[in-house]
Amino acid sequence: MELREMIMELASRTGPSGFECRAAERARELLEPFADEISTDVLGNLIAVRRCGEANAPLVLLDAHMDEVGLIVTGYEGGFLRFSNIGGVDARILPAAEVLLLTADGPLRGVIDVMPPHVLTAEEKEKPLPIDKLFIDAGFTDEETASKRVPRGTAVSYAAPCFAMGENLLCGKSLDDRSCAAVLIRAMQLLSGRKLAVDVAVNLAAQEEVGGRGAVVGTYALAPEYALAVDVSFAREPGSPADKTFKIDCGALIGVGPAATRSVSDRLIALAEKKGIPFEIEVLGGYSGTDGDDILVSRSGVATGVVSLPLRYMHTPAEVIDLRSAEAVAELIAAWVVSFGEED
Repeated sequence: MELREMIMELASRTGPSGFECRAAERARELLEPFADEISTDVLGNLIAVRRCGEANAPLVLLDAHMDEVGLIVTGYEGGFLRFSNIGGVDARILPAAEVLLLTADGPLRGVIDVMPPHVLTAEEKEKPLPIDKLFIDAGFTDEETASKRVPRGTAVSYAAPCFAMGENLLCGKSLDDRSCAAVLIRAMQLLSGRKLAVDVAVNLAAQEEVGGRGAVVGTYALAPEYALAVDVSFAREPGSPADKTFKIDCGALIGVGPAATRSVSDRLIALAEKKGIPFEIEVLGGYSGTDGDDILVSRSGVATGVVSLPLRYMHTPAEVIDLRSAEAVAELIAAWVVSFGEED
């Protein structure tokens, strides 16, 4: 399957933190042809391992998180549903958003309420409503029906399909970080049939958006010697700071700084230059804000690199990525894995 189709399929699946199973089902099908072992752990991580066949081979971990930000039902106001956030939801974009209520009987469509501007005060028009002042309207007329159809604790996802914009861009929800989950599957495709000197584990991690929990558990269990955390970073848009954002089509972003192991960063840069893979340097301070922060300090430490994909409109239902950059990230990951068996 082409990278474009993999990204679109994975991004269109629902999977807020702690409720990743629908996305994991499809990701498992896509990963299985490239794995000798595949499993799901107690936290919901999807872990696939390819063995190189050599005794005592080093283990290389490739990590991208599978969850997305979302909402969760907390109560009722008549037939309307109260809710809270799962992860870093931006309240500014919630009014009038279309959502899916992930009930046991299947998804139900709903919309987040929005007051008409005609009845708002001048002050109310100037600032977004906090989440605890918003409600989901799913068409119920009374609390008894609402609570029966949508119990407290029901997860909620944006109802936003993934679609193409022009020749190279994709737009949709959960491209943070399903696009990178697809990139790891693409990297495993590129490695298929190649002789490797290392065992490779892919962790499509759960619960990154609520604290990197999947990376903590998955890395501890796998005990890798080397790792790459693959996530999204900030693509440039009008008004964005040039020193903190990147052109969306610039290729792979290679993290440099204390949040990444210098020898891994240097190796990635050298490989990108040698192979002609487009890339930019992303300066990382004390933390990268990715699963790499937890992988780096797992057990006695893991030599960890951070590779990112530029993305616009993070944590919204309309995130945007460039397929050329996504392919560059996949090619760089594959080149890095192969490089363990090559002479410097």
